[in-house]
Amino acid sequence: MTDQAVEREVGRARLRKEDARLITGQTNWTDNITVTGLLHLAILRSPMAHARIERIDVSPALERPGVVAAFSGRDLAGGLGSLPCAWPVTEDMVLPDHPPVAVDEVRHAGDPVAVVVARDRYAAADALEAIEVDYEPLPPVLDLEEALAEDAPLVHADKGTNRAYLWPLRTGEDFEAVRQRADVVFKRRYRQQRLIPNAMEPRAVVVTPLAASGEFTVYSATQIPHILRIMLSVVTGVPEHKLRVVAPDVGGGFGSKLQVYGEEAIAVEVARRLGRPVKWTESRSEGYLATHHGRGMIQDIEIAATREGRLLGLKVDLLADMGAYLMLVTPGIPILGAFMYPAIYKMDAYEFNCTGVFTTRTPTDAYRGAGRPEATYAIERAMDELAAEVGLDPVEVRRRNWIRHEEFPYTSIAGLTYDSGNYEAATEKALALFGYDDLRAEQQKRNERGDAVRLGIGVSTYTEMCGLAPSRVLRDLRYSAGGWEAASIRMLPTGKVEVVTGTSPHGQGHVTCWSQIAADVLGVPFEDVEVLHGDTQAAPQGMDTYGSRSLAVGGSAVHRAAEKVVDKARKVAAHLLEASEDDLEFKGGVFSVKGSPEARKTIQEIAFETFTSHDVPDGMEPTLNSEYLLDPENFSYPHGTHLCAVEVDTETGQTRIRSYVCVDDVGRVINPVIVEGQVHGGLAQGIAQALYEEAVYDAEGNLVSGTMADYLVPSAADLPDFVTDRTETPAMSNPLGVKGVGEAGTIASTPAVVNAIVDALRPLGVHDVRMPCTPERVWEAVRSAQGQSAQKEASA
Repeated sequence: MTDQAVEREVGRARLRKEDARLITGQTNWTDNITVTGLLHLAILRSPMAHARIERIDVSPALERPGVVAAFSGRDLAGGLGSLPCAWPVTEDMVLPDHPPVAVDEVRHAGDPVAVVVARDRYAAADALEAIEVDYEPLPPVLDLEEALAEDAPLVHADKGTNRAYLWPLRTGEDFEAVRQRADVVFKRRYRQQRLIPNAMEPRAVVVTPLAASGEFTVYSATQIPHILRIMLSVVTGVPEHKLRVVAPDVGGGFGSKLQVYGEEAIAVEVARRLGRPVKWTESRSEGYLATHHGRGMIQDIEIAATREGRLLGLKVDLLADMGAYLMLVTPGIPILGAFMYPAIYKMDAYEFNCTGVFTTRTPTDAYRGAGRPEATYAIERAMDELAAEVGLDPVEVRRRNWIRHEEFPYTSIAGLTYDSGNYEAATEKALALFGYDDLRAEQQKRNERGDAVRLGIGVSTYTEMCGLAPSRVLRDLRYSAGGWEAASIRMLPTGKVEVVTGTSPHGQGHVTCWSQIAADVLGVPFEDVEVLHGDTQAAPQGMDTYGSRSLAVGGSAVHRAAEKVVDKARKVAAHLLEASEDDLEFKGGVFSVKGSPEARKTIQEIAFETFTSHDVPDGMEPTLNSEYLLDPENFSYPHGTHLCAVEVDTETGQTRIRSYVCVDDVGRVINPVIVEGQVHGGLAQGIAQALYEEAVYDAEGNLVSGTMADYLVPSAADLPDFVTDRTETPAMSNPLGVKGVGEAGTIASTPAVVNAIVDALRPLGVHDVRMPCTPERVWEAVRSAQGQSAQKEASA
């Protein structure tokens, strides 16, 4: 018998196990699934933002070739309830009904009004044009401030208001008192444009009924199979134990698949009525209308500070666009940001008010970062404005206000306890990699020459709360679910290992990382670990994947479950080796007796011995299998410093990112390759908001950026090379010491880019450019500033 010589896995740059199937086309996307007798759904959507349905006749569609059935919203209403909202943020929150198919009124362009079922998807789509609908137009509601006026048209007339809720938070001293003693007080308004998620795989659902038993298997391109199962039971009335939900291979989500969509409920109801399997897959243009949007917010920020640049107080007033309905976590998204506006800074007073507003647009909900990018953008833009107001370098004003490393753990003014961090170390490393001082010197020379192409330097120092938890905190926030996660480890008789996780990956690399975690704890080869996920039958317990929670919560549950396996195996090993458990050492997958190294058993041998149950301790069950449900002690708090240099052509408005450096602290790193990939992807989406992406509506509420021809998603060719690095302060709140990374790049990068653009143009009198900072908007900002300057000179 020899040592297994298993190399440590955690921290090792492993290529992903998942990728072989992906790059060879052996994937199982939902749209790939086909079963005997499969029917296809197509959905007729409202072309109007707001209208009353006067008449609808689906019968002409039934005459089209291949059509099996057609349903209006009224036809389906008996079998379908309202779509769920799981986050009633206040006791008096206005919660309208949300029928999966509109019955009397449509409230956004793209609202479903009818369903066609046919033998193939093309016949179903063609038959939609035969459906007759008469609409009575109603006034659209688009402007957030006008929507709150007394005489504003109402999105939901029966509710009597467009205000969904008002959610306040006040901590520390009274803001008005602090404001009175401040040397510097200023206000700024920032706008978070609506963003449309663009996952590589469109949404899709397949439902297969088993009529004899009343059971349904639902395959969905979802991030949340466990939550979806519960909510589909509520909406459709199918008992939960009769529903199996499977998330097959899922090609990205970014929050857009953290949802219970009407199409999933419709598919279940149609399958139940027809007794046949059905499939629905969205087109890209359909997805732009029907998949929930992100962001959508007006941020009014007020800063009170000393003339030396020390923050005294922060006041935040938000108008948050809910869209037409409150979907799964719509109202809670801006509330997540409430705790992040103070960011890494110390202050004496903090006041936050968020008003949720109904509009006749596609509902908003979680999009990568979910409330945290919006908060970071506002405070980091405001910190640059503070630096300008008091005449300090933007980095220096941050140094004067951030929490220092020796102060951790630190309870922020918003009430969160940051367990660990070192903002100084991350910033110093980033500045050195960036060549900050040299770039500032170059910038000064170019400004003195009056160059047409200006150099700008953007700074963003951020932290975020992720790993959505703990459950009691979520209770206090009125969130309807907990923050725990489940994992189980199955030691097979042959010594191989199955990890069953309640998280449901859609590109994050869970299979690889969970294999590394389990392999290290158990001392088995990485290749001997298989990870099962995304199926409520195979993995019956779980809270799924969102909010950078999977590693901190789900990975930690895997770690704890594996430790329980080792504890069980220790008992069997002690029995077989005729030794006390206290006298055993476990290293590299081998139990040995202290002082007698020849007395040893591998964990694989113990797994087989336990399986046979020929010689195990009395009263012990014949298995090493273990499970662990982990409810974390705290959120995790990654942080970092992002620096961006841009060149802005003042004559054309064109912006070019010259260099981008980020140093992130995500705690202990399980797999550097995956961390790099997550950071790069996050940077791409954050830069996209700064420069490219925006959902645009016309005055009638029509989405005019409704295709990829109109909505600009950057490619790799549009993005710079990134210089990335890390510092490491392990989290204290989980056994792995890990923090989140999936959203960090998105959270930090948007303000870094916009700060750089404004920094380039500030000498010309520009103090803000509305996102996305397109050439046209940059050019207009320069011309407006020049006009104001000329006006001042003339009046002087």
